[in-house]
Amino acid sequence: MTRRRWGLAIVAAIALLAAACGGGSGGGDDADGEVLRSVLDRGELRCGVKGSHPGFSFANPDGSFSGFDVEFCRAIAAAVLGNDGEDVAFVQVPSATRFELLNTRQIDVLIRTTTVTAERDASLGLEFGPITFYTGQSFAVRADSGIRSTADMDGITICVQSATTTEQNLSDHFNELGYDYTPLGGEDQENQDAFATGRCDAWTGDQSNLISRISQLPNADEFRVVDQLISKEPLAPFVIDGDRQWKDVVSWVVYGLINAEELGVTRENAAALAADPPNAAVARLLGAPFKGGEVADHGFAVDPQFLRRALLATGNYGEIYERTVARVGVPREGTLNALVRDGGVLYAPPYR
Repeated sequence: MTRRRWGLAIVAAIALLAAACGGGSGGGDDADGEVLRSVLDRGELRCGVKGSHPGFSFANPDGSFSGFDVEFCRAIAAAVLGNDGEDVAFVQVPSATRFELLNTRQIDVLIRTTTVTAERDASLGLEFGPITFYTGQSFAVRADSGIRSTADMDGITICVQSATTTEQNLSDHFNELGYDYTPLGGEDQENQDAFATGRCDAWTGDQSNLISRISQLPNADEFRVVDQLISKEPLAPFVIDGDRQWKDVVSWVVYGLINAEELGVTRENAAALAADPPNAAVARLLGAPFKGGEVADHGFAVDPQFLRRALLATGNYGEIYERTVARVGVPREGTLNALVRDGGVLYAPPYR
């Protein structure tokens, strides 16, 4: 059994033990609403993030956090607690223990560039929310290396983050090719440092992660990311299993931000549109009456204005993308992360 599978087995055992003892992830009706109640009682959302990924989740020198994932944490906090999404405790979680920390309720939601997989869905006592970002695994190499794809990588040393799907994808892909390689493991920053100093010939990870991190290097033009993708990596928030109320809140905050972009609702115009909605769809989204009618209440465990608060705090999906991921060189146009109407696959169920 590989180290990764041992890790998954241990986390699954923790989840089962917690359920048997009536705590932790639990399951069934007793757990429903538990996370939301805890967040409300605490007055703070505990959001598990990476903290070392420019554009997605970065711990700034002043102690603040910024990035794509961070904005979704703030949107959820604003939806539940108000206060412009400021009531968030960002918890930097290592890849090896992120699921255990969620299962043992040390964090309320995990938004940490985490890939949705069948194994994670079935065996960890967790559920995933809507996909927030579509990416795939690729490789960074030196610009003068002559490496264009994995066909040129037999026998090289590759930096890869330990205890992740990235590590397994790399092994699967090179086994299929019949190639040898030497893995050099570590966390993201360790891999970046090893790659930048020449201790590995290539560095593998989510393509968006590689592009954003290389763009921050002072000698960024000495490196490049190959076009080849060897996997699909849909990223989503994760929550504990068995708490339907909390999963609904997290999921519909994400859906709401996508729907808002489709409807033209932004952080700047949300308040004005709530006061005078142009149509029923916008009124429902913002928790406002339309033409003297009733405010739509779909029965979530929060009031009907929760999406309005999220939008006022962070803006819609497109606004979040532009001020975070786009700024570190990861384009949206022409990618899967564009809205369906713009040629991508990003789509949300209607809020009705």
